[in-house]
Amino acid sequence: MARTFTVSRSVLIEVPPAVAYEAISRPADMGRWSPENLGATVPAPDESAPLGLTFEGRNKRGAFRWVTRCTVTAAEPGSRFAFRVHAIGLKHPRLRGPIATWEYRFEQDGDATRVTETWTDDRRSWPTFVTNVFDRVATGGQTFADFQVRNIDRTLRNLKRELETAPRS
Repeated sequence: MARTFTVSRSVLIEVPPAVAYEAISRPADMGRWSPENLGATVPAPDESAPLGLTFEGRNKRGAFRWVTRCTVTAAEPGSRFAFRVHAIGLKHPRLRGPIATWEYRFEQDGDATRVTETWTDDRRSWPTFVTNVFDRVATGGQTFADFQVRNIDRTLRNLKRELETAPRS
């Protein structure tokens, strides 16, 4: 079976693109929406992460916890936010190498914003057999592409619920 290297999902949120961008571009807050992420360590957690910022993300899946090192690769307010994951470890991100890229696009759609979240598997150098075995062990029987579709759906659903119910000034 051929590997799927990229998956995307979208949701329409009844807020302006700038509001959706502001939420997503603060990595410390991602744990509020993501089923796996617990947030991130950043110098200014209440501000949008700038292009080039390197941060550590904290993650969990069941009882398993790990830390990643990420770098912001796109920071276009109201339009696009992306980061690549390039190191991983249990307590410190010591194992370096391309792991994944996460991208968020924000498109005006009437009075709302279409938010598209994309996960790209950057483990291109891994042999397919090794990747398939690792993925099924790490996800409880799925490929990472299938697993990430479910995670992205949950993240976007949680983001939509929070942003649409938040009081606006």
